[in-house]
Amino acid sequence: MAIFQSTNVDEEETKKFNALADQWWDEKGSFRPLHLLNPCRLDYINSQLSVEFDRSLGQRQPFSGLSFLDVGCGGGLLCEPLSRLGGSVTGIDRAARNIPIAKQHAQRSGLEIDYRATAAEDLAEAGETFDVVLCMEVIEHVPDPRQLISICARLLKPSGLLFISTINRNLQSFLFAIIGAEYILRWLPKGTHQWEKFIKPEELMDMQKEAGLEPVDCKGFVFNPVAREWKLSLRDTRVNYVTASHKPV
Repeated sequence: MAIFQSTNVDEEETKKFNALADQWWDEKGSFRPLHLLNPCRLDYINSQLSVEFDRSLGQRQPFSGLSFLDVGCGGGLLCEPLSRLGGSVTGIDRAARNIPIAKQHAQRSGLEIDYRATAAEDLAEAGETFDVVLCMEVIEHVPDPRQLISICARLLKPSGLLFISTINRNLQSFLFAIIGAEYILRWLPKGTHQWEKFIKPEELMDMQKEAGLEPVDCKGFVFNPVAREWKLSLRDTRVNYVTASHKPV
């Protein structure tokens, strides 16, 4: 949920997330929706990794030996649990104020995570590659999503896995993700999202194919207002959804 790439940046978006940096680990603050969503995101990531990399989730650190890059890492909500599961984790963000927040929290948690205030394209130009690249709640905040996906593909090792989560573009997403979340429930600051930047699942799949990736899965994130928790859905991608794509050898 943060912005990166020096040539693919909406400066107003970067300012927005810089201004919210101090709230990343406040579970009742502006990032409360991500705290609620995080267990569901992790369940999806873990299940896909266990299949693609033949890892047993019953082990203490099932992702030992795997390298992760979290593009738009924010305060490290995904980086920290993946590090605890044994992954070698790098988190990058163009909103520079996020990085010291993430570093401080990781240090207090006793975790070694490589946080950098840098752009994904800079890592790609340096030839860095990773087994897993995460681009979660980011793509709807950049001017050129195709460029973002192309850079993420370059950052993947052969047989690597790219995760992208975002918001569908339709009337229901406008009502729930903008009117509901920003104006009625006030989960997010007004103006957090722009509906025209939302991406339909079929559009996202096509962009991944154009980047030379093979989509392997797509599921929805569905919120249960009674239980106040998110669940994975095999079919309901009408609002929030996540995809996994594979880089051929």
